[in-house]
Amino acid sequence: MNAPDTNSPLVEVNNLTVRFTGRDLDVPVVNGVSFTLDRGSSLCILGESGSGKSVTMRALMRLFPPTARLDGAIRVDGIDVLALAEHQLRRIRGGLISMIFQEPMTALDPVFTIGQQIAETLVYHEGISFRAANARALQLLELVQVPSAKRRLEAYPHELSGGLRQRAMIALALACKPKLLLADEPTTALDATVQIQILLLLRELQRELGMATIFVTHDLGVACEVADQVAVMYAGKFVETGTVEQVIDQPRHPYTQGLMNSTIHADMRGVALDPIPGAPPDLTDLPPGCAFAPRCAAAREPCLGQQPDLLSLGGGQQARCLQYAEGLAFSKAPLLIAS
Repeated sequence: MNAPDTNSPLVEVNNLTVRFTGRDLDVPVVNGVSFTLDRGSSLCILGESGSGKSVTMRALMRLFPPTARLDGAIRVDGIDVLALAEHQLRRIRGGLISMIFQEPMTALDPVFTIGQQIAETLVYHEGISFRAANARALQLLELVQVPSAKRRLEAYPHELSGGLRQRAMIALALACKPKLLLADEPTTALDATVQIQILLLLRELQRELGMATIFVTHDLGVACEVADQVAVMYAGKFVETGTVEQVIDQPRHPYTQGLMNSTIHADMRGVALDPIPGAPPDLTDLPPGCAFAPRCAAAREPCLGQQPDLLSLGGGQQARCLQYAEGLAFSKAPLLIAS
């Protein structure tokens, strides 16, 4: 295998599609996602539940049952992930790519101590002795600021609080110094004080270790805290991408604008929220045009029959909306009313 080009992006995803199939099932969950991520950079994927965020991230490690059907291209550090055999995937999971799962209580093994789980990972990927691995495990728990780290090595997952379990999960994910760290809503189950501690810790560790990171969340505050780039996802597609300043301060897609309008800010006492009407579409029965059109106050007749492309808006920002398409009399078409 040729050495990867350190000047090229660490992650290159092109037209990724993921379908879950069965005898009476064929659900398109990711519908043509493309993006790149540079080494040491951070991408945050925003969107409502069911938009395909977690599935997109798991595709980078191929963490799917046999019924999943992946198409497109995924390259991480020059490695074609979709071309790897199952036994080859074990080498990149934890070594090249690592993941912090949303609920550590279900991700950690309940019958092994925290120290045993971290040490086992180090022994497998780095070939060191268990004694050396245990010493490294202690260093990792201290790195993620676990109090009384030596005692916590002997603890089982159920003996730790939610915040400590999440820190142990982060230590396990960082054990083999991955080049790409995936974090699937890592602070959802934690209280506000612990949330900000975990986010600041992850951001600091990313900078210290030079990792690229991908966060999945529906929390705009998380995006502002950890991201360099933001991708907003809806119905299995990216509908807006850009820097965190562009997407948060100047959202261009109606869905992104709706997310901003339905979010609580510090100066909103007494102000009513303006939620997005309706619900996300059924992925088994997507509309023929723009998937967001039935919920969009700015939708016009062309939106019902024409699927928009992801269009460049300048400065690296992109939006998947017909109002920015050239040569289309969009503004003259009748306006639809969101139901």
